[in-house]
Amino acid sequence: MSKKNSNAPNLKGTLNQNKKISEIYLNFRSKLIKTLNRKMFVVAVSGGPDSLALAALSQIYKHENNTKVFFVLIDHGIRSNSKTEAKLVKKLLNKKGISLKIIRNNQKIKKNIQSQARTIRYKMLADFCRKRKAKFILTGHHSDDQIETFLIRLSRGSGIQGLSSMSRMTKLKNNISLVRPLLEFKKSDLIYVAKKIFNKIFKDPSNKNRKYLRTRMRHLKKELEKSGINHEQIIKSINNLASTKDTLNSYLKRVIKLCVIKKKKETLINLKELLFEPSEIKLKVLSYAIKVFSKSYYPPRSKKVLNLLKQISLTKSTKFTLGGCLLKRSGDYLHIKKETSL
Repeated sequence: MSKKNSNAPNLKGTLNQNKKISEIYLNFRSKLIKTLNRKMFVVAVSGGPDSLALAALSQIYKHENNTKVFFVLIDHGIRSNSKTEAKLVKKLLNKKGISLKIIRNNQKIKKNIQSQARTIRYKMLADFCRKRKAKFILTGHHSDDQIETFLIRLSRGSGIQGLSSMSRMTKLKNNISLVRPLLEFKKSDLIYVAKKIFNKIFKDPSNKNRKYLRTRMRHLKKELEKSGINHEQIIKSINNLASTKDTLNSYLKRVIKLCVIKKKKETLINLKELLFEPSEIKLKVLSYAIKVFSKSYYPPRSKKVLNLLKQISLTKSTKFTLGGCLLKRSGDYLHIKKETSL
């Protein structure tokens, strides 16, 4: 056996000897086979216990199914010792036969640090995929992340789409998909897997920094649990909202087909048809049109879109800017173009 694969049996041995890890792996494997059909993929590694668990499970899957898998860590250099931390993660994974590629982000991040870092991270991972002709990026998002995202969006007054939280698969650019195979598992499950397999985990100090909204929501989640609102109850509500979202999306697709006209250099929205729809539908159609035209990972903030809709309904001819686009109302149509082209 080659040196590269010499540690693969150690992971398989842990799997065979530990019932809990075995059950988690079988769940993970079934989702990947169903979603990816044994195609190659990229694992996004951060060094946290969730991504370490994902890396270990993916390594077992890789050898069991003879699948090509890449393990990639994006180092933003936000913390002074991030380079050293990335090397420690690489060394830890290497002990289990996992080859980690570290990519340094040289783009400065000055504001909205977590959001901007996440956007850049996904772009760099997608670029890596494109060069290797891979179509899937796996992330270690889990059910605790679902709840934190739910609480963040609740604090912003999000509607059904936002509150139903993360999907198991999200389409990025260039036909690349973000896959979240661990959404059913709690963070404690993944910490257990990481500790059992690697005998240690790394802790991100930013996870305790209260200046970040996600960190504050993490603490709020603990307070809610103390008050009797437990993990399973919130997840049940999220899943119920997801079911409602699916019904809404079915109708939304019909409205988009009726109201949105895509052209080479602009997108048109038929306001005569759209403005008769309920507020939630108007919001989603306009958000969708701006997101798709601007090729953004996220749609513009709901509050800004609602303000824009209010202004559009009050005037027949005016210009607006939103989400990197210029929007101009002309009669019954809203023209969406690049910000420099109007």
